[in-house]
Amino acid sequence: MQERYLFDKIEPKWQKKWVEERVDQTSEDDRQKFYALAMFPYPSGNLHMGHVRNYSIVDVIARFKRMQGYHVLHPIGWDAFGLPAENAAIKNQTPPAEWTWKNIANMRSQLQEMGISYDWDREIATCHPEYYRWTQWIFLELYQHGLAYKKKSAVNWCPSCNTVLANEQVVDGACERCETEVTKKDLEQWFFKITDYSEELLNDLEKLTGWPEKVKTMQRNWIGRSEGAQAKFKLEGRKEMITVFTTRLDTIFGVSCLVLAPEHPLVAELTKGTPYEKDVQAFIEKMKGLNEIARTSTETEKEGLFIGSRCINPLSGELVPIWIANYVLLDYGTGAVMGVPAHDQRDFEFAAKYNLPVTRVIRPEDMPEEQIHLPMAAAYTENGMMVNSPDFNGMDNETARERMAGKLEKFKLGEKKINYRLRDWLISRQRYWGAPIPMVYCDQCGIVPVPVEQLPVRLPDDVVFKPGDNPLTTSSSFLETVCPQCGGKARRETDTMDTFMCSSWYFLRYCDPRNAKEAFAAEAVDKWMNVDQYVGGVEHAILHLLYSRFFTKVFRDFGYLHVDEPFENLLTQGMVCMDGSKMSKSKGNVVSPEEIIGRFGADTARLFILFAAPPERDLEWSEQGVEGCYRFLNRVWRLAYQYHEAVRVREDVQTDSNETGEQGIKDIRRQIHLAIKKVTADVGTRFNFNTAISSVMELVNALYLYKEQPGADPASFKEGIETVLLLLSPFAPHITEEIWHEFGHEESIHRRAWPQCDEDALIEDEVTVVLQINGKVRDRLQVPAAIPAEDLERLVRSSGKVIQLVEGKTIVKIITVPGKLVNVVVK
Repeated sequence: MQERYLFDKIEPKWQKKWVEERVDQTSEDDRQKFYALAMFPYPSGNLHMGHVRNYSIVDVIARFKRMQGYHVLHPIGWDAFGLPAENAAIKNQTPPAEWTWKNIANMRSQLQEMGISYDWDREIATCHPEYYRWTQWIFLELYQHGLAYKKKSAVNWCPSCNTVLANEQVVDGACERCETEVTKKDLEQWFFKITDYSEELLNDLEKLTGWPEKVKTMQRNWIGRSEGAQAKFKLEGRKEMITVFTTRLDTIFGVSCLVLAPEHPLVAELTKGTPYEKDVQAFIEKMKGLNEIARTSTETEKEGLFIGSRCINPLSGELVPIWIANYVLLDYGTGAVMGVPAHDQRDFEFAAKYNLPVTRVIRPEDMPEEQIHLPMAAAYTENGMMVNSPDFNGMDNETARERMAGKLEKFKLGEKKINYRLRDWLISRQRYWGAPIPMVYCDQCGIVPVPVEQLPVRLPDDVVFKPGDNPLTTSSSFLETVCPQCGGKARRETDTMDTFMCSSWYFLRYCDPRNAKEAFAAEAVDKWMNVDQYVGGVEHAILHLLYSRFFTKVFRDFGYLHVDEPFENLLTQGMVCMDGSKMSKSKGNVVSPEEIIGRFGADTARLFILFAAPPERDLEWSEQGVEGCYRFLNRVWRLAYQYHEAVRVREDVQTDSNETGEQGIKDIRRQIHLAIKKVTADVGTRFNFNTAISSVMELVNALYLYKEQPGADPASFKEGIETVLLLLSPFAPHITEEIWHEFGHEESIHRRAWPQCDEDALIEDEVTVVLQINGKVRDRLQVPAAIPAEDLERLVRSSGKVIQLVEGKTIVKIITVPGKLVNVVVK
């Protein structure tokens, strides 16, 4: 065994052997399964410390579960479609595929250098035709089941990326990728009807007991369930009705105006050829330059315009003027809201600005009658008693709300309704580097799906990359095709799919990655699903995680799955920070994993990233912390080397059987098995990797002290070192594997069983009891561990030390806590 710890020799050696011996390959057997998964990376070119943290966390879990006897699936792949590759193609005139595959090769090498125990036989890439073939098949399945449709819609448009964004991809009014302010654009787009699953997606969050509450709260808020009613306001002099959804039907007698979204189709129809048309069109154009966040922000000034028409309040029968306003959005609710200034602060401010009437219809219970008609300084939004509402006056507003809904239903002018904030998932993107949507357009047959046997619809190579253009429109070989239905001329859909489409089912493909006949076989997903432990960033709470849940429920309903949820347990790891802020190139505070691995080794990088903070919290980068972990691994190496050399030189070492030696053996075995118990609990149930590593460090310290004791037992010393190696192996796989083999073992340490705690070894013969006088620590006593409380009290009363300390005072009582302390209360 080498005296020095040479990580740069050890780590490449074992990485090569593990691949050759397929140590991490997923076996086929009947053991209890465990599916450990990290969110797969985008192949940007290089790993960053966030990657190191994410993948090290899951690797510890996977290695630990294997050693516990589980049948573990631990795969990796690449979320390989997306705008960065296309932008690189424009900038460098490099094909996106070439750029992407080069990056994948580099990042694959980096992951292998980290010693992550992936089953590389299951590696996937979403940009591979044999993957996106099945992404396209999924689109067709949704289309055939009525869950995919195309419509013209005002969509979020990023002028920098030149593409459509889903609502979830707009953060604070800006593109989540490039932070350019998002505008609106009318386009024909493809959507998935995720709203059909709103209720189930919301209700099933209660089943996800292994998910962080903050993630579930984010999804609840995004889905946004509201209980209310729909009321129909008939247009004056016309047959059409305007339907309004409201959660405050009790305020309907206080409606001062009906407010439509400027984009509402009735607006253009009602103003065409009227004196209002020009001003209304100017207002609509102004709204196109504003995003939804800006329009609905409480800080944005409310603007509106009367459009010259009126409608009839379905309960009061009064005529209500119709307005348009910036704060009403077409895609939320019905695109129409009741303006009730007396009971909504936004409406109150709007009414004050445009001099609209304010009619109180709910008063506080303690409000005197004479104050009901006084001017209001602000909207009243609490519960109370109904006023100015014929047939409902004197009722409490909640009772009135129910009665009003019943009256609307009776006259077919409305009904109770549950509404959701969640909108259908917009999947169309005007880009090249994505999965082509498998649809064609025929002048005779209309929109026609591509037959399954013709999949994949491959991305063409003869495209031109220019800023602002969809490259697929430049490829005649792609555009021109034959209609699958009539055989006539047709053109292909040039939109590609949102990359979240690819990542919403990849965890299923891992179960059966080489299946050329179907996306995944039923027996494969039945065996592995659902994912037992998923790890990734909280930023995916309302994008990837919600979409993956939707897809899982869809596949279940189509008969391809038998689970309701994709991820049983979810861990959202914290960020890696430096100087208090997240590491990023733009801030110049990035530390390269390659640099750390080159200086200290992969085991040190892994150990620090897992030791510095609990996984769910942000981690502050510390060069001193990295060096400390490196020193610890050197201590482990030296401890093993000293034992190895002692055995090699003196193979006839005998145990000193004197009393000191026997007690030393008991003490060190107790510390060995205490470490086993603590590390097992910390890794297996709590993911407290930092405290688990700390327990291993304590055991190493104890072993250093033990080996210097007279009568130190070589067998117990070896048990301690091998326990350190086993407990440390999920965290630092290379150094532990090397020492394990130097100790004469032929089988990989990563195929050994996890050590079991011997509870008998934890029993202490003697314990140290704290002696207190009136609550102040005065001494410590060594007593038998099993001494009864009454014997402990007698021992204390007769102790010369106690007699000396309480001389001249009266013992009032003695409080004993066996095994811990004795408090003598004196006066």
